Amino acid sequence: MQFTFIDLFCGIGGFHQAMADLGGECVYASDIDADCRKTYENNYGIKPDGDITKVDVTNIPPHDVLCGGFPCQSFSKAGKRLGFADETKGTLFFDICRILKYHKPKYALLENVRNLASHDGGNTWRVIHDTLDGLGYNVIDEPVIFSPHYIGVPQHRERVFIMCVRKDIGKLPPFYFNIGKIPPCSIDDILLDDNEIPDLSSYKLREDQIEWIDNWNEFIQNIKCEKLPGFPIWSDCLCPIEENPYFSEMETLPKWQLNFILKNNELWEQNKDFISKWLIKARKNRNFFGAKAKLEWQAGNMPNPNIWEHIMQIRPSGLRVKPGTYFPALVAITQTSIVGKRKRFLTPRECARLQSFPDSFQYDEKKAQAYKQFGNSINVGLVSFFARYMFGDKNLQHKYSLEVQFPQIIKEQTLSLFPEWNTKKALQ
Repeated sequence: MQFTFIDLFCGIGGFHQAMADLGGECVYASDIDADCRKTYENNYGIKPDGDITKVDVTNIPPHDVLCGGFPCQSFSKAGKRLGFADETKGTLFFDICRILKYHKPKYALLENVRNLASHDGGNTWRVIHDTLDGLGYNVIDEPVIFSPHYIGVPQHRERVFIMCVRKDIGKLPPFYFNIGKIPPCSIDDILLDDNEIPDLSSYKLREDQIEWIDNWNEFIQNIKCEKLPGFPIWSDCLCPIEENPYFSEMETLPKWQLNFILKNNELWEQNKDFISKWLIKARKNRNFFGAKAKLEWQAGNMPNPNIWEHIMQIRPSGLRVKPGTYFPALVAITQTSIVGKRKRFLTPRECARLQSFPDSFQYDEKKAQAYKQFGNSINVGLVSFFARYMFGDKNLQHKYSLEVQFPQIIKEQTLSLFPEWNTKKALQ
């Protein structure tokens, strides 16, 4: 199949990779980040434009599909959640709209953070839906929240996908999937063998890092409680309540903080003999301070817990431990996951695999920049999934064992973008 597409807010090319794999030809790309534009050009031979707000729509070539993962900071939980009130990033959606209004492509596929679906009590989604509808597009009624692990990629990264079909082309099929039929995934699917990593030592945990993680492992293995604590463990608060560093201001603390302090105190009371000795040992490690003196155990309850069997992240809120089933979402800030059983951080190549880029993809030679770019990227596999769904590909139902429905209500011209497809057969 052959079609043309444009790639707005293109980053390093997640949309491009997926659309090109489906047979698409990119006729235009843009991104404000110069480093991303360089990576994009190195991989796809196209030099993207810069700031889309300064681009004349008449200079953008005609196209069949508009793709855009518009900036998410205005809607993300990690930001201020200003939404459209953010004049720098929140209004970039309307730059998409002015391109749709002028060029009227057959399809549009957009992506954003999960929080977009609920931002401002749902008003933000309603503005987006109604605006696209007013421009002549059938839009999925509800924002679709989807994660790569739903299609077998071991990364939990929920994002909102918005599918649009021009009204003269047809209607979108109703979308739902059976959560019970999610294909299995394993972190081993994306991991390199250690002997495949030339600079392996630069990813390995240092001995002092292993030591302070061992301290937390000893803690989680020896505390006595009904179930492993799901609340943050703050080592400074593992003490008698009157010795707590927040004791003098407890009456004015937010309810959530006071709740955590009291739970830490209760844990201390139940395990004071062990914790007293453990703290003396732990504090001898020069790394045991700040976030590293906090633990977020999110691996569930189990009889014989072992941190080294799980996945870790060093976060401002503490050492977070997740089940060893799939990786937490890649993020642009430096929170690279640690593979417990390997005692090392993920490499950029493994991050590329988590975003479903092929191993031929050339990432930025600066590691920090590569991590940032993959953290900001869209998952290639999900783009392909939703593009095929939007185009009317029934084979998705079989490949992913998802209950994807294509009812008779869809007009035959839904598939008109690809005349070589057997439309009548696809709708049977």
